[in-house]
Amino acid sequence: MGTKRVVVTGASSGIGAATVRLFRERGWDVVGVARRADRLAALAAETGAAVFTADLTRQADVDALRDFLAASGPVHALVNNAGGALGLDSVENSSIDDWAWMFEINVLAVKRVTSAVLPLLRAAIRAGGGSADIVTVTSIAGHVAYLGGGGYNAAKFAAHALMEVLRLELNGEPIRVIEVAPGMVRTDEFGLVRFGGDEEKAAAAYAGVPNPLTAEDIAETIVSSVERPAHVNLDLITIKPVAQAAPTRIARGPLLPKP
Repeated sequence: MGTKRVVVTGASSGIGAATVRLFRERGWDVVGVARRADRLAALAAETGAAVFTADLTRQADVDALRDFLAASGPVHALVNNAGGALGLDSVENSSIDDWAWMFEINVLAVKRVTSAVLPLLRAAIRAGGGSADIVTVTSIAGHVAYLGGGGYNAAKFAAHALMEVLRLELNGEPIRVIEVAPGMVRTDEFGLVRFGGDEEKAAAAYAGVPNPLTAEDIAETIVSSVERPAHVNLDLITIKPVAQAAPTRIARGPLLPKP
């Protein structure tokens, strides 16, 4: 079999862009998917990855992505990485529009893309691909609730449930369903999006935290889980910096042994 091909959503920055880079370094063909064509073009020039511009909250865009993939070669793996959070307001006071956006990008987009790509993964297996992978990046917010997390918690809990059910549905097929649930990851945009572009609030979340995770840390986790032997499925990978014991239990300052 020739080079394998992976589709990575949310590829224009952060974890998605790091994942595209690492898959390319490991010799994979990659299709990076995101809304921002200029960012994708720069990533393509840097890495040699193919790219496709799409808003995954629009079914027409996902259908166009499916058709592009079907016409351009086999697909052996999908990384559902696109997602995001808005706000830290209470359930009572938070914006319903923010909740709707979080469900659209963290849950419904995952469902749309997975439904579109699954037939292509099966086709690649039948053509001699051996096995296939669906990786979805959720969050520890999808496993542990925290104050201010209402909408994001709800969306990521739903994404976790989606993966659990999908794994049950695909039992008996050589398709691994892998969930990667990161904790605190310092990227250029997650905090800025959450706090409406407020750089001070975004930076405060990481103030004093020794070595929060990086996008490259999560990319390594994603790629290594896909490159495990085909019979080994890492169902759920929770990854946090050592400074973070739980979503809201975070050490700030040097990590030192107790006296």
